[in-house]
Amino acid sequence: MMENTAKKPSVILAEHAGFCFGVQRATDRLEEALANALPGETVCTLGQLIHNEGYNERLKKQGVRMITEAEISELAKKASADHPVTILIRAHGCSREIQESLDQCVARNPFFRVLDCTCPYVKKIHKIAKENSSSENVFFLIGAANHPEVVGIMSYFEGEKYVFSSDEELFETLKNTPLGKITKKTPLMAAQTTLNLVNWEKSQQIIKNLYTNAVIFDTICSVTEQRQNEASSLSALCDGMIVIGGRESSNTAKLYQICKANCEKTIWITEAAALDTGAFEGAQKIGIVAGASTPRKEIEEVYQTMSEMNENFEQMLEEQCSTLNTGDVVIGTVTQVTDNELQLDLGTSVTGYIKADQISDDPALKLTETFKKGDKVEAFVIRVSDVEGVAELSKKRVDADRNWQNIVAACEEKTILEGRVAEAVRGGVVIFVDANRVFVPASQTGVPKEGDLNELVGTTVKFRVIEIKPQGKKAIGSIRQVLREEKRAQANEFWSSIEVGKTYEGTVRSLTSYGAFVDLGCGVDGMVHVSELSWKRISDPSKVVSVGDKINVFVKSFDPEKKRISLGYKTEADNPWNIFKARYAVGDVATVKIVNLQPFGAFAEIVDGVDGLIHISRISTKRIGNPGEVLEVGQSVDAKIVDIDDENHKVSLSIRALMEDEETEEQATEEAPVEETAAEEAPAEE
Repeated sequence: MMENTAKKPSVILAEHAGFCFGVQRATDRLEEALANALPGETVCTLGQLIHNEGYNERLKKQGVRMITEAEISELAKKASADHPVTILIRAHGCSREIQESLDQCVARNPFFRVLDCTCPYVKKIHKIAKENSSSENVFFLIGAANHPEVVGIMSYFEGEKYVFSSDEELFETLKNTPLGKITKKTPLMAAQTTLNLVNWEKSQQIIKNLYTNAVIFDTICSVTEQRQNEASSLSALCDGMIVIGGRESSNTAKLYQICKANCEKTIWITEAAALDTGAFEGAQKIGIVAGASTPRKEIEEVYQTMSEMNENFEQMLEEQCSTLNTGDVVIGTVTQVTDNELQLDLGTSVTGYIKADQISDDPALKLTETFKKGDKVEAFVIRVSDVEGVAELSKKRVDADRNWQNIVAACEEKTILEGRVAEAVRGGVVIFVDANRVFVPASQTGVPKEGDLNELVGTTVKFRVIEIKPQGKKAIGSIRQVLREEKRAQANEFWSSIEVGKTYEGTVRSLTSYGAFVDLGCGVDGMVHVSELSWKRISDPSKVVSVGDKINVFVKSFDPEKKRISLGYKTEADNPWNIFKARYAVGDVATVKIVNLQPFGAFAEIVDGVDGLIHISRISTKRIGNPGEVLEVGQSVDAKIVDIDDENHKVSLSIRALMEDEETEEQATEEAPVEETAAEEAPAEE
């Protein structure tokens, strides 16, 4: 747990607060889908991706649609190359029927995509329900019957099944109805992942007492168990509790119930803006817990607000006993420099000092290289202690205050800024601009999801401030937005210079049954139809190219309005017919390979991609009934090229012609000695 050291009151933030693994996974995949969305693409969530009103409202502003089951079919029909559709299945999952419907839509339309963001813990229960479906089993699920997670789980079990909201409902039902007399079936029991642990433990005991053959699956998420135990111990320790989370969040409701049972002064808020610090008047210890669907920034804002309440309290005490007032802005002279702090002469009875973390948030900054004795430094007074004779100062506060308005203006005017990435932190990177810290979420860095954010550290990047939090002076930036604009500008330049016949080096991005999509750079794709990949007839593009291959292509045609480009890959230089014609002519002899036998003759490969026909009458000097009597597939033979049909790309071959040529040569050889003898015996002319 993380505890604020202020005296009154202390604020304790639960260690496991905010997005759980499943929710973080779902939101990360959505951010990735938005980052990689194509022009004209529609990104939707099937129901609420997570149960958090503020988060879902932000998604709406980003153009993300929340759809119902009834809208799936229509969206799938409308999905096209110009307007692809991506649907994300929420973290709670969906029913088997919806899943099957989505799978069918994906199979029918390559431009309709589904990203399954179902929490792995929920997927596990789907598998349990499906694998144990049987008329010999009865399935009990403890959870909220109308909750999306429960509805989905129950759809996977085929057989007798029941949902109970609590251990009390389970007990009463089994005790007072025929369900309690099940003897020939095996009872199976599982729980909604966010079920209250006490509820689950009692439910297990009830089933064990009634059925000796019961099979119990422990399906409560380990993170849920961890959070509930932490909420229980923290609320028992504190006299004030804040629970943060959506009103529709089941796990947040459980946390509130647990905290309220231990601490009367427990409030449930959906966002930081709803926090009323006055509700904790007189509290000495205030705990903060949050549901699994609560964004981290909401938790941090609540914690910051409560912590500032402590700082204000201490500030009033300091102001009563200090000659130098907290909050003053002073100019001091540097008297000593170390790597950890600066000491300053303030011209008063106290010595000023500035710790390294109050000079800059840039971890690469070295004080001994930046400051020297005698330098004048303007700083903000954080704390004064006349007893210790020191004043704690902050240069960073002065610099940030002075330049904050520049950041605000940059956000309002959508100005592109430039800064050095100082460090990679959890969930993103930090850039410093005029002493102001700008946080760039991982999804806004332009680095792929599995990429290493540390590669950005130390580099100078262009970015835009996209959100300002006046409270705490927080700025959120986006590198990706600038990269996308630059890519869009490059794409415009690309379209202005494209022409038929122009060649490009591209990267194979994806393969379909009808061709390959090639990334030409600048976010522009073209398609090479399967017929343009090879001079041979192929059924599968992967026989020629693979995803990630760098290939040279040329423009066959394009449509700037529809942003479509038809590319060619095969060229005349690699045309098998041209290769054949360059090597052979009528009368040449070629070594060929028999590739097919037919009743009328044999087809033989001359060069890769060009076959010739050896008619049955040209296979042998003897009469044969079928080519198989003399030839077999795979056999290599010599054949004479007797005809080339350029127009139809056909070649006629003959083995018989070679045999006849050979016989002619033999006859000529046999007759040659006779002629020589006759010549010798002829009388010489006088």
